[in-house]
Amino acid sequence: MRSVNDVEAYLAKMNRQFDAVDDQPGTFLVHTSSNMPPMALRVDPPLVVMRVHVADAKKEAVDDAKLFERLLTINAKSLVHTSFGLEDGKVVLTSALELENLDYNELQATIDEIDMTLAQHIPQLAELSKA
Repeated sequence: MRSVNDVEAYLAKMNRQFDAVDDQPGTFLVHTSSNMPPMALRVDPPLVVMRVHVADAKKEAVDDAKLFERLLTINAKSLVHTSFGLEDGKVVLTSALELENLDYNELQATIDEIDMTLAQHIPQLAELSKA
């Protein structure tokens, strides 16, 4: 069975910059590209959960119809390991993987998808969330 040490070793093998969150064992902030938000990665058996805060969603859901439509379209057409969702008024990009049989390639593919999604879609989503 995999552990937090395995996940940490995988991140190091990927040459990813990451910092442990002091007051939350098994939680790391993984740095993405320089102008993108960091990814929170939490090893919480039986899962490894990754989450990135992408944008704030406005309170008026009717005004967010274009934003929500775009998020659902990206989920359906582009994403395999991750998905966009809403949590506490925030747009988040999330993924969850099984810790028990987690392998390096699976974690790398998921993190790479997060990087690509942030690079490709953040500017447009940021504009839609402000509109």
